[in-house]
Amino acid sequence: MSRGICKVVLDEELIPRSWYNILPDLPEPLPPPLNPATRSPVNPKDLEAIFAKELVRQEVSQDRWIPIPDEVRDVYKLWRPTPLYRAYRLEKALKTPAKIYYKYEGVSPPGSHKPNTAVAQAYYNMIEGIERLTTETGAGQWGSALAFACMLFGLKSTIYMVKVSYNQKPYRRILMEMWGAEVLASPSSRTEAGRKILEKDPDNPGSLGIAISEAIEDAVKDPRAKYTLGSVLNHVLLHQTVIGLEAREQFAVIDEYPDMIIGCIGGGSSFSGIFWPFYYDKVSGKAPKDIRFIAVEPTACPSITQGFYTYDHGDTARLTPLLKMYTLGHTFIPPPIHAGGLRYHGKAPTLCLLARHGIVDVRAYDQVSVFDAAALFTKTEGILPAPEPSHAIKAVIDEAIRCREENEEKTILFLLCGHGLLDMQAFDDYLRGKLHPYYYPREHVIEALRELKTLYPWLNGELSKALSE
Repeated sequence: MSRGICKVVLDEELIPRSWYNILPDLPEPLPPPLNPATRSPVNPKDLEAIFAKELVRQEVSQDRWIPIPDEVRDVYKLWRPTPLYRAYRLEKALKTPAKIYYKYEGVSPPGSHKPNTAVAQAYYNMIEGIERLTTETGAGQWGSALAFACMLFGLKSTIYMVKVSYNQKPYRRILMEMWGAEVLASPSSRTEAGRKILEKDPDNPGSLGIAISEAIEDAVKDPRAKYTLGSVLNHVLLHQTVIGLEAREQFAVIDEYPDMIIGCIGGGSSFSGIFWPFYYDKVSGKAPKDIRFIAVEPTACPSITQGFYTYDHGDTARLTPLLKMYTLGHTFIPPPIHAGGLRYHGKAPTLCLLARHGIVDVRAYDQVSVFDAAALFTKTEGILPAPEPSHAIKAVIDEAIRCREENEEKTILFLLCGHGLLDMQAFDDYLRGKLHPYYYPREHVIEALRELKTLYPWLNGELSKALSE
């Protein structure tokens, strides 16, 4: 196989100057968050109790382009623009005519895509005079990013880390603490939400829903603190579009354009970050190809492939508004799979809407097949991927094999949103045959939706429709 350019690296001056906001270009208006008490759409002003004002403005903005502050771009220069690689050796191993490219976000100081929004959120809170930020984290990628960003802008940070990940990934905790963060295993005794759960189940392994509840409660009770999150909401996802905007420029350099874009989804931020700008190309008539968007989730937490499209809370203690999304139910307690960043019961409402319209194709894989894919990637490309983007790698391999079988010369782009160098326990378990495939039982999802139906009878029509599908 003859090889051309192995990687495309842009100059710092080409770091995007604006984020792309998808809201004006959705196929229909995004269903608004609802106040469960009044059943009415949430007033954006109410969100200012927990979020910085500028972030609330971005959350509901219909502006297609949101300027990136110079102070944020200056921090981005520590690792941005990130490289775009051609995976020649993986192509050769698969004997595929497909061209495989990956955008690599593991070069950031925390080792993932998460600082793209953490830096922005810390900056906006800093200029509003906030002194401390709280948040949740699953695998520790988001917590690491926020701790890093808070350090840069002189803020304190309190991170509620899902207990099973807190125990599985001690080096993530250490990294956060090195950047000055206070890290608590969730559920914790710090909050009322955590104490209630521990009273009922002292050995509760935790979930992102529980950790969100604790982080929000902590922020609300402290006038000097605000809450932040690493995925799901619009302002978070639009910050990640620096990934896709850079990728568009990099493909232009080599006169290429992807036929498909593949990424993993937990809440949906990394995948949205890479595909939103290409979606804009598609809806604005600028895309030279009929590009496909493929999202991948774990069978252990199959929110879109097995969940229901309805209104639900984003957290276990029901402190958040009701969001229209695919959900496994806010009472979901995930199995302790190693892809901690993908263990969330819901998904970003924008992503769910696009999946609902068939614009995004969603598939699910078990963790054993995912780690098999990660092993092949490591042995061919040399980079140890995090468990989360390994789901995308599995889909890439499947698509590349399909191209081989059908003799199609497609161009595949996927997001390698982080490295696995702090996930060694996961790979040790894989090498020793300790990992097992897990499929979340459908009956658990139905039970959770019935509980939601009992909790909010006024959602009866909405939930009955979801349960009948």
